Amino acid sequence: MILVFVHGWSVTSTATYGGLPDALVRQAALTAPGLTLTVAHIHLGSYVSFHDALTMADVVRAFDQALRDTLLPGAPAGTPLPDFSCVTHSTGGPVVREWLSRLYDGEAGLRRPPLRHLVMLAPANHGSPLATLGKQRVGRIKAFFNGVEPGERILDWLALGSADQWRLNGRWLEYDPLAVDLYPVVLTGQAIDGHFYDFLNSYLAEEGSDGVVRVAGANLNSLFLTLVETAAQVTNPHPHFDGRAAAVLSPDGGPRAPRQALAFGVIPDASHSGDRLGIMGSVTPQNAAAKPVVAEILRCLRIDSPAAYAACAAALAQLTDATQQAVARDKPHEGQRHSQLVFRIRDDQGDAVDDFDLYLLGGPDYSPDDLPEGFFVDRQRNSVSPNCLVYYLDYDVMARLPDERFGLRVQARPAADGGFVGYDPVEFHTDGASLAMALRPNQTTYVDVVLKRHVDRAVFRLAPVTAPVEDLRDRKPRGTDVDTP
Repeated sequence: MILVFVHGWSVTSTATYGGLPDALVRQAALTAPGLTLTVAHIHLGSYVSFHDALTMADVVRAFDQALRDTLLPGAPAGTPLPDFSCVTHSTGGPVVREWLSRLYDGEAGLRRPPLRHLVMLAPANHGSPLATLGKQRVGRIKAFFNGVEPGERILDWLALGSADQWRLNGRWLEYDPLAVDLYPVVLTGQAIDGHFYDFLNSYLAEEGSDGVVRVAGANLNSLFLTLVETAAQVTNPHPHFDGRAAAVLSPDGGPRAPRQALAFGVIPDASHSGDRLGIMGSVTPQNAAAKPVVAEILRCLRIDSPAAYAACAAALAQLTDATQQAVARDKPHEGQRHSQLVFRIRDDQGDAVDDFDLYLLGGPDYSPDDLPEGFFVDRQRNSVSPNCLVYYLDYDVMARLPDERFGLRVQARPAADGGFVGYDPVEFHTDGASLAMALRPNQTTYVDVVLKRHVDRAVFRLAPVTAPVEDLRDRKPRGTDVDTP
């Protein structure tokens, strides 16, 4: 088996892989009969991510050429790559997924790639809350003292709610990897290494994460939900909103999930980085037998059929339950399962709506005041695409909602209340449907909210040439929408 390792963002040395490659070789010989893995089969990827001008697409193109230079030395152009497998860490997961999407995405979905196994360790598949901080002043200072740039364009990709994540993760919903002999697996941790704790940065100790990537931000299983404004009105608007009526948001076709449920596991006692708990950095040939991640990687690399993949996914689901139940016992003040909601607000003309307030609603009256105490963990807006807003919630607390009644309200500006142009408030209610329609544990849900842009007929008029001269500064809205029959 040819095995390629791909590291994460801001790495300046291949020492980042630590003893994991050697540990896999030794443990494979001891515990994985039939898996041919030697040092000669392993290639340590290294790429530059700390130059601000570099984009993810640049890294992907260079990755493809590096594969050809190494696996096909001297071969004629167009020679197919031999089959190989990947173990990635952090941003390495999105790098390889982008490579697959950009080079092997056909009209009917994913074409058969040469990649057989994609084992992602703590991948930032739905970004990291630390990406935005990396672009800010404190991140640039740290980068300066390390003798590098922050890698701003890569950080744009990694920032929560980025347009690239919407595109890539949305496209992956259409893929059936097992149909092309590709077996993707996500392994992530949910432990915080106190040695790295920085009291100035709460994200390094965020519950439901490994200190860098959230469990919900690693899991490739995600939901996409499009909500479209309708002509219907919400009955009995809540007093919290001063009685302002709202239009109903209705799902356009219901939530979409990956065609194939993808294997996902939470590894016990694993953090993102470090030589004590790091999911990759703490592994050595000497402690490999005691590191669950080693056994799980080897299990993944032995998958050779959809049936074997399903068995692996089931085993990892059990491991996830056990790991998170242990978290609940050890840290009863923290939720064991979390959910991430990524909102994008735009209008029916295709334009981004940046100026808005978004409220989560709950309880029998769909009120922002009736959400369970402790449900909210974090909120972050994307700096490049300010119409994207990310909420991070404690799923186990949210699951206590009476009758699982959950919803949201968006009030965008300018408001359509007597002006020439604007938006009405809108609301979405689950109306007794399962909470799983919009929220699932350990997962990210992308919610695309489409508002109707109201334009008053007075914006443009035609008058006969004999009409009196009009001073447009005196014109007032008519109160009639251009789309009104």
